[in-house]
Amino acid sequence: MSYPIPQWRVVLDGTDLTERIAPRLLDLTLTECRGGEADQLDLRIHDHDGKMALPKRGVRLAVALGWKATGLVDKGTFIVDEVEYSGAPDIITVRARSADLTADMRTRRERSWHNTTLGTVLNTLAGEHGLTPRVADALARTKLPHLDQANESDMNLLTRLGQRFDAVATVKAGALVFAPIGAGTTATGKPLPTVTLTRRDGDRHSYSVADRDAYTGVRAYWVDKGKARRQSVLVGTDDNAKRLRESYADEATARQHAHAELERVKRGVAKFDYTLAIGRPDMFPEQRVRLNGFKPDIDKQLWLIAETNHVCTGV
Repeated sequence: MSYPIPQWRVVLDGTDLTERIAPRLLDLTLTECRGGEADQLDLRIHDHDGKMALPKRGVRLAVALGWKATGLVDKGTFIVDEVEYSGAPDIITVRARSADLTADMRTRRERSWHNTTLGTVLNTLAGEHGLTPRVADALARTKLPHLDQANESDMNLLTRLGQRFDAVATVKAGALVFAPIGAGTTATGKPLPTVTLTRRDGDRHSYSVADRDAYTGVRAYWVDKGKARRQSVLVGTDDNAKRLRESYADEATARQHAHAELERVKRGVAKFDYTLAIGRPDMFPEQRVRLNGFKPDIDKQLWLIAETNHVCTGV
């Protein structure tokens, strides 16, 4: 009986280190997020003989994962920003995050936009950081009468806009991606195929559903300067409406936040965690998943991947 043989590749600033560290690898963990947070790579390497040099911070690691029978899947490039050396036994832990999230994107800025569109703002951010803008057309046309960036980094602004419009807002593969959550596309705009997973595909699963967040609507508030009073807008119904604490500058902005929050509430009612028996490096956040062989309430849902964790132990 043949068993699947895992493969992986780690390249440091253009130099392939796979063969050198393979005998020492304890585990490799890659966490991929939907947006807002950087993808993270963790490597734990055995240094029992003291012959491994500590890597410098700022170097780039290109990683690919897969199986011998099906080949490697490129998982991107990461910048080392944390190194730990512990013992005994001596172990080197290397932590790296998405290479596209540069220090310049974390630099705080002061500026404002007036009478513009969401697409113009995002194209400006992309151009300033040498990124290719991948902005969904429907969102790009959204009008923005006024937008302030007050002592705020470009990355934080991107995340804030993603929350406001319920969008995937992230930087991956050299692109600034801004698309509706659930659009199911890659950083280049190509559609991600829907994956079907059965009960036989996994070792462990966990399903949870809660009524505490089963709101029927969201109410947001805005300040009507002409009437000098606080107004509100409701998205959904008022039977069990969630109320947002912040007051917004105008009705349109308040409605956008209310709509985005209601969509988040709908997605957060049910959660499913699944540990696969055989890893799938070809699966990504934002990919749609069909489940088969579980309870009817689970199987009838079309699921959306929010986070993937790929783990490879020493081989």
